[in-house]
Amino acid sequence: MNYPRSRINEQGGEVVPRWSIGIGAALIVVGILVTVLSGSGSATSLIPAFIGVILAGLGIIGLTGETARKHTMHIAAAVAALAVIGSLGSAIGRGSTGWALTSQILTIVLCGVLVVLAIQSFRAARIARTQEGATAG
Repeated sequence: MNYPRSRINEQGGEVVPRWSIGIGAALIVVGILVTVLSGSGSATSLIPAFIGVILAGLGIIGLTGETARKHTMHIAAAVAALAVIGSLGSAIGRGSTGWALTSQILTIVLCGVLVVLAIQSFRAARIARTQEGATAG
């Protein structure tokens, strides 16, 4: 899968922050829609939205510069990985059904995509740094 690597090189590393913003926005929509459609009065139905706000915020900060991007995208990947683990645990452990299960599955998929893209980006950045060091030295 070379798509993320080539896009990272073309756009100066802005792909993962933009994905973080997009996935964050999608999670916000999921949280709000599930809360409204299910008629839930519980704050737990908004958990995807809370995660989405964090990921979108980190993505926005990541667009401000290279140093910020390096740190915020690692944090975003960690948040997304924790969201996958937490949603999996909740879906399996509680035996969720209906809207709760839908919300958890969407959270797992969206955050899983971000984790995979971030890992590919981190690997591509490391390879690029190694190649730059080899040509400079």
